[in-house]
Order: sequence, then C-alpha cells, then structure tokens
Amino acid sequence: MPESTATPPRTIAAVDLGSNSFHLIVAQIENGQLQVIDRLKEMVRLGAGLDNKKRLSQQAQERALDCLSRFGQLLGDLPQNAVRAVGTNTLRQIRDGGAFLKKAEKALNHPIEIIAGHEEARLVYLGVAHGLAGDREKRLVVDIGGGSTELIIGAGMETLHRESLFMGCVSFSQRFFPQQKITRRLMDAAVIAGRLEVRPVQTVYESGNWELVVGSSGTIRSIRDVVRAQGWADKGITRKSLKKLRKALVDAGTADKLVLEGLSENRRPVFAGGVAVLSAVFKALDIEQMLVSNLALREGLLFELLGSIQHHDVRERTVDTLVQRYGLDQGQGRRVSETALLLLDQVAKSWKLNNPELRSLLQWSALLHEIGVAISHGGYHKHGAYILANADLAGFSRQSQGTLAMLVRAHRRKFPLSQFNELGKELREPAKRLAILLRLSVLLHRGRSPQRKPRLGIMAEKNNIILSFPAGWLEEHPLTTAELEHEAKYLDSAGFFLSYS
Repeated sequence: MPESTATPPRTIAAVDLGSNSFHLIVAQIENGQLQVIDRLKEMVRLGAGLDNKKRLSQQAQERALDCLSRFGQLLGDLPQNAVRAVGTNTLRQIRDGGAFLKKAEKALNHPIEIIAGHEEARLVYLGVAHGLAGDREKRLVVDIGGGSTELIIGAGMETLHRESLFMGCVSFSQRFFPQQKITRRLMDAAVIAGRLEVRPVQTVYESGNWELVVGSSGTIRSIRDVVRAQGWADKGITRKSLKKLRKALVDAGTADKLVLEGLSENRRPVFAGGVAVLSAVFKALDIEQMLVSNLALREGLLFELLGSIQHHDVRERTVDTLVQRYGLDQGQGRRVSETALLLLDQVAKSWKLNNPELRSLLQWSALLHEIGVAISHGGYHKHGAYILANADLAGFSRQSQGTLAMLVRAHRRKFPLSQFNELGKELREPAKRLAILLRLSVLLHRGRSPQRKPRLGIMAEKNNIILSFPAGWLEEHPLTTAELEHEAKYLDSAGFFLSYS
C-alpha cells in the first residue's frame, strides 16, 4: 500500500469504474469547496464481457485497460491521497484471483477499491444529496448502473435505508434483449423480472415512505432526455412518459432501428434494459414522478475525499456505532488501542507501516477486537471476524473491511497464517505485522486493569521482534511472562520470532 503525502492536496480526483461506463472527475479545492475542472466518460461495457463463470473476456479487458491508461495520463502526478478509484458490480463479480484488478491498478497508477453494493448506494446518495436543498424531507434515490440498481432513502446528508439489487441496464439487455430484438412479450418479461427483484424490499421503499424521488446515473438521465425531447414529460420522468417510451421501443422492434431524439448512439444497445429496470421500479414502488440529478457516485466520492482531507472520516463514525451497538468495553478497547499505536510508532519505519490507512486499521481493530463476544466468548475472535467481514460498514471498501476482519480474527490463539492469503498481495505482509502488534497489545492488557502499563520498547526487523521491559518488571509479573512464552510459540509456528527481556 503506497504511502500518502503529508501535505493536503489542492487538486483531487474520483474514478468510478461501472459495469457500463468508466467516469473520471477532477476538482480543485478552493476555500474548502470543490470546483470541478475536468470530466471524462467512456463506454467500456465491462459487464458485457463477463461470462457465466465470472471471467472477463480479453476484449473487455483491453477496452478497460486502454481507458484506465488514458485516465492515468490525465491524473498525472496526483498523489495517492488525492485520488479515489472504486469498482462496482462487475468488478465485484470477477473471479480471477485478482489478476485483472492488478492490471487495472497498474494502468491507472492508483489503487482501486472494490466496494459492496450498500457502500455504492451510500456514495450515490452522498453525491445526489449535495445537489439538493438541505432540508430534512425524506428522499428516495434510484441509481441504475450496468449491473446493479441502488435504492436509497435518506434525509439531508444521512441515509436511512440502502439496498443494491442485482439488475442493471447491461445485465437486463443481455438477458431479455440478447439479439437487440424488442417485443412486447420480452419487455413485459423484463419488467416482471425487475419487479420480482424489488419485491423483497418493496415495503421499505414503496410510496408513503418518502416525499421526493430522485433518479441518478447515465441510464436515468438518458431516459429523461428522451421523454423530454419527445414532449412526454416537462420535468423529470413520469409514469405516463415511461409507458409511452416502452411502446416506442416495442414499435421500433430492434435497438438498431431505435431513433429517438435525446438518445445517444453509445446508449442505444443497453437502453431497452435500462427502460425495463426503471419501469419495474416505478411500478413496484408506486412512483408517479421522478426528478433527475446530474450528480452520482463519482461526486459522492469527491465529497467524501474532501471530507477525509478535512479529517471527517465516515469510518470513524461507523466504528463508534459498532462499539455502541455491541456494548463493547470502551475502556479496554481504548487501552489496547493506545498500546498498539505506541508499538506501531516504534516499528513503523523498519516494518514499512507508515501509511496512515494502516494506522487507522490497527486502531479500529483494537477498538473492535472483542465484538465477537456478543455472539459467544468461545472463539470470539472468529465470531468477530465474521461480523466485520459481513456487516454493512459505511465508508469501508471490501479490501479495508476484509483487512479489519482479518486483524480481529488473528488477534489471539493460533496465528491464521494461511488466511492472510485471502487479502490482496500488497496487504498480506503489512496485515500480518499489524496483527502481531494487536496480539501483543491485547496480551499486555489481558488483566483489564485501568492502570497504565510500563513504557514498552519494541524493535522489529523482518520476522524478528524484540520486546524490552523496565528492569525487573517481568519478574514482578509472572503471568505476563507465561503469556509471552505462549505467544512466542504461536508466532514461531507462523515464521515470526519473538524475544523479550
């Protein structure tokens, strides 16, 4: 994981790697506000290149890597902390051991986070909310991507409900209109399939639970442009205008014969699938009218990046919420965290752990290391890892969430060396080292005493760890000495060598 620069950047960028198109947006920070200075969008159709074994075709890879290379050139010398790139539905599905992601990061010259559907929904809402009035009315935000559709209910800048459904303009176009043929039967089948997808969450998102509906994404903006150009709706998208649009698609018969003012050539191959998905959402949730926002996921990324630069990290609030929800011992978590960070400060250089992101992950894992006790004390480190790996953690990418879960999993008992291979290659070694620091901190505070521990010295070089205590302290604390003996055996089996005096 590359180190971040210390000086806050003035220019920042967000990259949204969707299933249908890739987006890049660049902005300057002026007096704490964002001023967009450049945008790029390319139709990559990544989702169309995914086969039933979740492998990405060579052609789709080439389209994506060519685009990312161009994005990388535009990003130039922007530091790592000034760029945030995320992958969504298709990148979540690829099963190739991370091979394509590695090539994509090399082409972009920046790390790429794979985010879960709920996190995608939160970022979409954050982007859309910044373009709306700041009142507290409840809004339903709908975002249709190439492979997934996000539904979010929120008020102000906060989300109340988030859902990601497995349907999008690319996936539905491939599934129901594979030869670009559009018939009433196929359109009806697509709409019904979409309604079935919405059905499990329908009661939460249907009419009556919100006061305003806002659509986001290129699919919805294209539909808005078409129905407005035809004179079927003056403002946004209405249920009647969607009905007329479906009829126009069926009358055209095929996508290549679809000539509608407002519809771009690039959008045409996946337009029918997008119309079917939006029609299903309208019908299932009893929507009469939808306004359309020009802001979306990429703007949400920018606003969140600005917030992190200004030291407002949403993940801090997520961790605090977990501590409260699971009734964790905050005093114990704080003590373990303080010791872990003191140890980190001493070995950060020799163990190459200087990145602030790694420091945060160690701190959060210390605060949350006992979360599994809520299920059972027996094997609570395993229960805690399961909770953190599968919970909806706002602000966390899949990579950082997986690392957090792994640290909690590894904080006691046998060191799960083989399981670290589940992490990305660049995270495996740093995560092992963070886990050792967490293990030692938990060990030193096993007595749960509020009394401060003596100043502990630590040196680390490759797989060798040396602890030093004040003279005579270990002799006065035989239980700690016994626990260190056990810990040395655990670490030895994992290829690390612990000594102490």
